[in-house]
Amino acid sequence: MTSFLTHRALVHDVRLPLHRRHSALRTCVTLFAPYGFRATYHHLTLSAGIPRRLEADPDALVRAVEELHEARVLWLARAEEYVVQRRAEKRAGRRAVPNPRPWWLRSWWAGWAGPERAWYEDPFRHPSLRLPEYVRRRNALLDGADLPGCPACGNEGLPTSVSTGHSWVELCQGCAWAAAPCPCGQRHRLLPETPYGWDEIWQRAHMSNDGLPHPHWPAGRPAGCGRRPVS
Repeated sequence: MTSFLTHRALVHDVRLPLHRRHSALRTCVTLFAPYGFRATYHHLTLSAGIPRRLEADPDALVRAVEELHEARVLWLARAEEYVVQRRAEKRAGRRAVPNPRPWWLRSWWAGWAGPERAWYEDPFRHPSLRLPEYVRRRNALLDGADLPGCPACGNEGLPTSVSTGHSWVELCQGCAWAAAPCPCGQRHRLLPETPYGWDEIWQRAHMSNDGLPHPHWPAGRPAGCGRRPVS
């Protein structure tokens, strides 16, 4: 089985070619991606300042994998607590799975259909929180903390009403978290305002070589979180 820690070590290995270390980072994101794979990778390019040319700042790969590792350690600790808790509940005869399920137990499809679905369809819409901060926030909410603002990012602004074509849903202004699904019960696609291709994101076309977002990507438009009505 592919090991996160094994590939984390490869990211750190300065003897390896940069493209191999970058590939190891991709594997780490495959194994742990709080915002979904594409949105988590996009987030790391910004938070760690991974330049378009890796040679311009090789240490950016280490910064990225260490942020991911820190968040994963927090998740593993809380997940182990949950396992112990569930074992105790089952011994006491309470076998029903808590609802809602812990955030990390959502299936791949639940991510696409759940309140964070925008992050899957538009990788630029993820929260601006560093990944450890996001994990701490979600763990605190799971433990019953009464935190203000959006459950995902903490934004306290009023949500934005977006048309689905026949009804309305409310999205967080900060990260497009959907507090409730469309009243019709169907999943509606959230169209990205910023046109993109996955190859462009993977090759960091949205970044410049100084580790900052490219100011004219794409086609003269700044990289960032787009907002378009759903359909």
